[in-house]
Amino acid sequence: MGAAYRLGRVMDRRWPRSVYGVGDEPDPRFSMSNERTALAWMRTAMALLAGGVALISVSSLATLPKWSALVASAACVGGGALAWRAVVAWARIERALRTHQALPPPRALVSLAGGVIVLAGLTLVLSLVQLLRS
Repeated sequence: MGAAYRLGRVMDRRWPRSVYGVGDEPDPRFSMSNERTALAWMRTAMALLAGGVALISVSSLATLPKWSALVASAACVGGGALAWRAVVAWARIERALRTHQALPPPRALVSLAGGVIVLAGLTLVLSLVQLLRS
């Protein structure tokens, strides 16, 4: 058995098949760059999740307004959604690299920007409401 046969068997075991089962092997530099980008999105998702958990933890110790739990929950949900988007974007780009097609647009960037804007607006409105009540 030659090296090409062993390499073929290793490639057949890669998962997900929807990504690795199509096209040709791309230049490893591009594939690894795609993976680094996905990992950067995952770090951002984990930061959102950690921020939400931290806010929930602090709100249980201090007398923070009740709406802070809403903001914390939104951050946690946003972190989970961003992690999912990172995986979907990685798969889309990897398939495009393997099939020599144009790279898809960065939809996760638009989703992240929209989520941060909504979260910031929600926090601002709730803070103003609390200020006006006190």
